[in-house]
Amino acid sequence: MTNAELAILGLVAERPLHGYEIEQVIEQRGMRDWTEIGFSSIYYLLNKLEKAGFVERALRAAERGAVRKVYTLTEAGREALKNGVVAALSTPQRCYLPIQIGLANLPSLSTEEAITALTHYRDVLVQRAAGLRAKWESQMPVPDFVAAMFEHSLALINAELQWARRFLEHLETRRHQGWSFETEFIGTDRKESSDGES
Repeated sequence: MTNAELAILGLVAERPLHGYEIEQVIEQRGMRDWTEIGFSSIYYLLNKLEKAGFVERALRAAERGAVRKVYTLTEAGREALKNGVVAALSTPQRCYLPIQIGLANLPSLSTEEAITALTHYRDVLVQRAAGLRAKWESQMPVPDFVAAMFEHSLALINAELQWARRFLEHLETRRHQGWSFETEFIGTDRKESSDGES
């Protein structure tokens, strides 16, 4: 089961919901900070979970005579949710972050270009942390498990922000010393060439 499927299943487990209500909860809790669920994919995921027998739908009258499809968790869905939650809580997953690709290829940039890019990265993290904190505060009080979600997301952002600040300070210091990625690699190449000749 994918993270998005598990997230949708968890929301339906709380109470019967229709697609738009699921979208509202996702927005309120800032769930897109930790899982990829596009608005257009909600119904696709619900249909997939229904075919698997994890949710079932029923028609419910709404305002102005409209009828909505409301989804409810089945017993099979409850068991699948439980197994998925245990796996998610007990097994750390690897994160394949684009920032790692960028760091691996830093020598393709000048020091100034790297500092500019990482400064923007830092600023986005600051904005993201502020937005998530404001979203959390606007909903207080929240259940403990929802608070834990906000706390975990903020902890990850803050840890990455601390790293970004330290690395930027390091690059700034090195730049003032006349260092660059290019000179470092030239020095490495010369050393390897010298070792090969000896």
